[in-house]
Amino acid sequence: MATITYRQALRDTLRAEMLRDENVLLMGEEIGIFEGSYKITEGLLKEFGERRVRDTPIAEEGFVGAAIGAAMLGLRPVVELMTINFSLLALDQIVNHAAKIYGMFGGQKPVPMVIRTPGGGGQQLGATHSQNVELYYSFVPGLKVVAPSTPLEASALLKAAIRDDDPVLFLENLALYNTKGEVPDDINDVQPAEIGRAAVTREGTDITIIGYSRMAHVASEVAEKLAAEGVSAEVVDLRSLRPLDRETIVASVRKTGSAVVAEDDWLTYGIGAEIAATIQEGAFDWLDAPVRRVAMAEVPLPYSKPLETAALPSADSLLTAVRETLRATGRTTVETVR
Repeated sequence: MATITYRQALRDTLRAEMLRDENVLLMGEEIGIFEGSYKITEGLLKEFGERRVRDTPIAEEGFVGAAIGAAMLGLRPVVELMTINFSLLALDQIVNHAAKIYGMFGGQKPVPMVIRTPGGGGQQLGATHSQNVELYYSFVPGLKVVAPSTPLEASALLKAAIRDDDPVLFLENLALYNTKGEVPDDINDVQPAEIGRAAVTREGTDITIIGYSRMAHVASEVAEKLAAEGVSAEVVDLRSLRPLDRETIVASVRKTGSAVVAEDDWLTYGIGAEIAATIQEGAFDWLDAPVRRVAMAEVPLPYSKPLETAALPSADSLLTAVRETLRATGRTTVETVR
């Protein structure tokens, strides 16, 4: 096994998939000569040429629409949007075309395309460049939405997304690009993941902590702290937001009897609300305490670093929510979860 960054796992996987299938091509702003804003496409223009690594104008609606047409004609485009915030400029193409063409035309034309895009705060990029708007897309039938949290998951889910015949929104958090993890020495040995399947990344018996993307990392950090206090926390990494693996969520909560959901988005109408409803429907009789949710403050994210940090969910805010939930169960003493 090799230890590489999340960024490198994405780059190596794109290269491997382009070598495997000549129909895979890349499109996006500054992905060629500049090698991408985040250097995910480093060296790929030189290796594969302009025909398969295509720099586009600053026109998200235009080049996402072009990718949809290319996918309908048999290619497998991987579009890089500089941030998920800019995907709003292509909302009509993604929601009204990519997601609906297969169903509207009776399955005659699949749309096998991937839209890769980072989001998230913590980088002092201001309110319009620091959003997590995956909820907009997770709401739409016809799209698949995935959010890997580790280099290995990033590789496995990117392979699955590229090979899938449906349009897939592939979410990357800016805070994850330099995080490291183990992957096979040969990226070709990574098996494609099953889209729509969550992962129990840490077994536990006292409480379930559910997160995705960056918050899956935070959940693992909190579980480690709790273990030192004698609390056994189970961590569920959603990995896929649409389809959502309700079965794994419900099974975990039925085992532990309580749950806290962590997300990097706003609380109201969020992914966490959908998970809480899923738990209520599937595990209500097993709950020893209400499901708690941890999310960012309901404000446009400030540019000021202290204010931005205060607005974002953290390990401390998640730890507090977990301890409050454990106290409410009556099964764990205050001293145990001090």
